[in-house]
Amino acid sequence: MEPRQLIVTDAEVRSVENERVPIAAVVTAVGLVVLALSVAVTVTIGPADLSVADVYSVIFDKLGVGESTISAIREGIVWELRLPRTLLAAICGAGLAVCGVIMQSLLRNPLADPFVLGISSGASTGAVMIAVLGIGGGAVSLSGGAFLGALVSFGLVLLLATGAGGGTSRVVLAGVAGTQLFSALTSFIVISSADAERTRGVLFWLLGSLAGATWSDVILCGVVCAAGVAVCLLKASALDAFTFGSSTAATLGIAVGRTRLMFLVVTALITAVLVSAAGAIGFVGLVLPHAARFLVGPRHSRLVPVAAVVGAVFMVWVDAVARTVFAPQEVPVGVVTALIGVPAFALILFRMRGTQ
Repeated sequence: MEPRQLIVTDAEVRSVENERVPIAAVVTAVGLVVLALSVAVTVTIGPADLSVADVYSVIFDKLGVGESTISAIREGIVWELRLPRTLLAAICGAGLAVCGVIMQSLLRNPLADPFVLGISSGASTGAVMIAVLGIGGGAVSLSGGAFLGALVSFGLVLLLATGAGGGTSRVVLAGVAGTQLFSALTSFIVISSADAERTRGVLFWLLGSLAGATWSDVILCGVVCAAGVAVCLLKASALDAFTFGSSTAATLGIAVGRTRLMFLVVTALITAVLVSAAGAIGFVGLVLPHAARFLVGPRHSRLVPVAAVVGAVFMVWVDAVARTVFAPQEVPVGVVTALIGVPAFALILFRMRGTQ
């Protein structure tokens, strides 16, 4: 018997794609439900002696649908510490995961992440200059210094990449150079400072910490990340095209240079805002896009929202572990993500073994 020849028509391909769209919608909807439940559970977890009823009496009171009878201090623990911290964790996870999706598409590198542009190192330098050297005379906060440092670093990387002729490979090389430069500056400032207590606090923050989360951080990061996700969804077809290379994108009528710059700016802004609020949190943007891609495939109209939801759920639980596993002492969030991310990174490398 002769083997049957497998012929796949365009109609059949479109049929498969249309079948995957409801799957992506279901995954996103389920993910949002899991996210809501995760926030609802983790906000009740902490070293303070607060019952679940106490926590939700405060939340309902602040929302105007109930009345709280607990003390002002305990009320502040819930409303000013736990809830904004949990929400900021979700926003950071979503934003970093989406940035990872963008970078892996633009650079056509499954191991790219948001910090490949040197933004994290620049933010670290800015934060250290404010906290250790006292630059700004108190007019600029730690997060403000981190944000300015991140923007300076991104500007330098773009300048170097443009001067070298542009292109994704030049951006990566310029990002490596920028990372090394600002890491060296951060180390020099820390080593040359005699104030060990302040440098210890800054270094803890640089490892990734959500302990100082405020409602203003939640609003700022939430707005920036939501805008970034909206841009990615509107330009999802361009991200799909970049996955196959700049030449393919150009043949499809995409203005390669302008579109790439737009996505790089979006990535830089999201990362800078998140780093300024929570410090450097690694591996989220590297690993989570692969998990989302496994669930719904490579099409960015599906991948972006799923990656955001998966990243948000992941970071909510990582933060819960970080603040409870050694309570009352807190573990930096970046340490927990690294402990989880390194084995996942090794698995990704192992799976790529036969693709090169």
